[in-house]
Amino acid sequence: MADQETAAATTARLRITEIFASVQGESSRVGLPTVFVRLTGCPLRCTWCDTAYAFTGGTPRTVDEVLAEVARHGLRHVCVTGGEPLAQKVCLVLLRALCDAGYDVSLETSGALDIAEVDPRVARIVDLKAPGSGEVARNRYENIPLLGPRDELKIVLADAADYDWARAQIAEHDLDRRCSVLLSPVAGQLDPAQLAEWVVRDRLPVRFQLQLHKILWNDARGR
Repeated sequence: MADQETAAATTARLRITEIFASVQGESSRVGLPTVFVRLTGCPLRCTWCDTAYAFTGGTPRTVDEVLAEVARHGLRHVCVTGGEPLAQKVCLVLLRALCDAGYDVSLETSGALDIAEVDPRVARIVDLKAPGSGEVARNRYENIPLLGPRDELKIVLADAADYDWARAQIAEHDLDRRCSVLLSPVAGQLDPAQLAEWVVRDRLPVRFQLQLHKILWNDARGR
């Protein structure tokens, strides 16, 4: 029966926007050659989103088909992203299958959906949406107690008000004691040097980061 359930799970279908190899542009894994599996669909509409092309469309693929394409790239690191990957329930099956296949797996998620059922072998990169995103009300604060040392919390900031909000959230929820906290400026809106100066000025216990893929390729798809 277990074998039948496993077979049924891996033949379940997801809607995939793209699968490609690049370097990881964010998180503590920045710079690592990585296979990206971008799932289609997202219930959020952040004002600064740079992957709106993943909201619709995509191609139905089974978990087995995704695993086969990932394997062809010959890389150890795999990042499942979106859109919002957890909006597709079969994403949980894919994450488990990738871990079972021996990959070092990370998940990029908006923070609006429950992360409790994500395989514990997966490093969860969870957004906390600042007011400038237009989606601050969608933050699922129940996720915060679930975060551990393997996970990372990312906050993208559009302006000084977002920075002040983020600083307050870090203090209120002891975020840096749970996992690494990443602060990023919205490209073209907040001067990266200004954000770096604020972080140093306030001795904030975070990792400042830029989106490496934007620096290298701007918003090119599949890069």
